[in-house]
Amino acid sequence: MADIVLTTLNAKFIHASFGLRYLLANLGKLKSAAEILEFQASDRILEVAEAILAKNPRIIGIGIYIWNAKESAKLVKLIKKISPSTIIIGGGPEISYETEQQEIFNDLDYVIQGEADIAFRELCETIIDRGDRPLKKIILAPTPAVENLELPYSLYSEDDIKNRIVYIEASRGCPFTCEFCLSSLEIPVRAFAIEKLLPEFESLLKRGVKHFKFVDRTFNLNIKFSTAILEFFLERYHPGLFLHFEMIPDRLPPQLRELITKFPPGALQFEVGIQSFNLDVNKNISRRQDFTKLSENIKFLTTESNVHIHADLIAGLPGEDIASFAKGFDTLVELGPQEIQMGILKRLRGTPIVRHDEAFGMVYDSEPPYEILKNKLISFADMQRLKRFARYWDIVANSGNFPATTKLLLGSQSSAFVAFMGFSDWLWTETGRRHGISLKAMAEFLWQHLTGIGLGTDLIIEALSKDFVGSGRQDLPEFLANQGLSTKGEKIASIKLPVKRQGRHLKAVAE
Repeated sequence: MADIVLTTLNAKFIHASFGLRYLLANLGKLKSAAEILEFQASDRILEVAEAILAKNPRIIGIGIYIWNAKESAKLVKLIKKISPSTIIIGGGPEISYETEQQEIFNDLDYVIQGEADIAFRELCETIIDRGDRPLKKIILAPTPAVENLELPYSLYSEDDIKNRIVYIEASRGCPFTCEFCLSSLEIPVRAFAIEKLLPEFESLLKRGVKHFKFVDRTFNLNIKFSTAILEFFLERYHPGLFLHFEMIPDRLPPQLRELITKFPPGALQFEVGIQSFNLDVNKNISRRQDFTKLSENIKFLTTESNVHIHADLIAGLPGEDIASFAKGFDTLVELGPQEIQMGILKRLRGTPIVRHDEAFGMVYDSEPPYEILKNKLISFADMQRLKRFARYWDIVANSGNFPATTKLLLGSQSSAFVAFMGFSDWLWTETGRRHGISLKAMAEFLWQHLTGIGLGTDLIIEALSKDFVGSGRQDLPEFLANQGLSTKGEKIASIKLPVKRQGRHLKAVAE
């Protein structure tokens, strides 16, 4: 039994809720009376409610996010039907903004808006210790000073360490004001004391944590701070250690560059948010970045370091048409990051991106994840094409399953975007599916498309064989096996790309 149950519906099992662990760590004397119960958004809601109510809690704290908003609403409504006296407190980014407009609000007893680490404890103390029920349903949490927070890292269980992502933060907040992002509302940046963090990292390392995913929005904002953390891990590096950071792409001074180059392959991953290379679009969304420095830094990382770069672009931003997005995509392909994450603009609750709705005809889906459906520059049909492009790009390029074939495909036109959009449009026509395409099936589709656009058979076989045989897979597709190839891992010669063909004008992509 537990007086307080902290719960949420994670997107996947591998994600351990960082927010719940912070709430538990900061419950003070109520900590011993609280328990975390985590579920997945795909779980049966009736069974989730049963598991929670089996603890007979007086208070349920539930984390509500964009990926679990609909399921959370069903869960809260169901629990209130079964146990009306149980107090349910909602928190998280999805319920913190436009709160009273949401259906779930009617079934919640309280909503804590903002960072709830301290405010949740104070509310629970009021209810449990003093027997009071605050009259105000919405509680605006003052931004806590990070030096007053108890860190949650000891609450990662052995099972978490073995099977789940361990999230870390060295700071909160963001100095930038990008209008599509909730972090733009979290100013200023507040860094945790380095002398408080490093012993926690040491403890996690001793407990066997190998993958550290830092959730800081701007890890390299304070160079002295980020250098201290990188030096700490470099001194303790061992095979299998992996560090993920979100970086400001145009801020990479010499002392940080020098330190980064000392890490071996597979140790560092940088998530680099670029979003758009269009200056006018960046002005529209109040985003500041130096494209010259950004390009220099990414080139440095791809050519002189072992960092794996995950670079982000967003389609659908106000003022950007397909031709502009295509130009930015091609620019990023030339810079050579290992992954290009093509996101679709979302209208997150509370973000000021809504100020552009009338001027740019921005129309969003009213259901989570609130993706843009169309605007004045990109029709609904073309926005759907971009979404399919993003999905197929993940399967073919970002998955790492087809590096040689991707290179061959992108080199078939003067524009990488045009080349892949051609494949995307063709694949949709052939299959009518964005999901459920197996690796072998995708290989055959690539074969059919590449032969269909007139590339040499030998060149295509060489690329696909390099991807399958060179990776050590033994499941060579039948159409390749029929070419007389084996799966014994023979060394495949380096691919020689054909001369790029003159692609159709980018403006025609939208036609």
